[in-house]
Amino acid sequence: MVRLSINSVNVMFFLLTIFSSLHYLSVSLEFQVGGTHGWVAPPANDRKVYNDWASENRFQPGDIIRFKYKKDSVMEVTEEEYKNCNSTGPKFFSNTGNSAFRLDHSGTFYFISGVFKHCEKGQKMIVKVIAHEDSPPSDHRSSAVPASGVCKQAIVLHLVYVYVASYLF
Repeated sequence: MVRLSINSVNVMFFLLTIFSSLHYLSVSLEFQVGGTHGWVAPPANDRKVYNDWASENRFQPGDIIRFKYKKDSVMEVTEEEYKNCNSTGPKFFSNTGNSAFRLDHSGTFYFISGVFKHCEKGQKMIVKVIAHEDSPPSDHRSSAVPASGVCKQAIVLHLVYVYVASYLF
């Protein structure tokens, strides 16, 4: 019969808890829209620049897209408003020059510029967010950086709590 010491039981409990908590470690990413160019009216010969950029990335729920711009704005709109470059009833509007938008669910998001005629010039974008279980095995995230925030702090706090609890019980 195998005898386990209290220390080895604590270590096993700690490791089991760590492995069972790994699903919490899926990190949200932050993408800068348009890469280094940011959110600007594209040149006349490149009206698909933002949709091309969006299709090169894989977005998941929780990811953040950041719009950086000067003297412009960004709006989330419906598909119909996107097609017509209509900015009268946006779901989201920001004109701060550095706007962050959290992709909070899977599905399709539509964005346009609120500046007159910029949308018609091609300053609009469709972002498709895939559910975590629909993710392709190889993630291509060309311009992404980890997003900071409460989620990472909660993970660390959870692990510290479990570690302390393993010594108390």
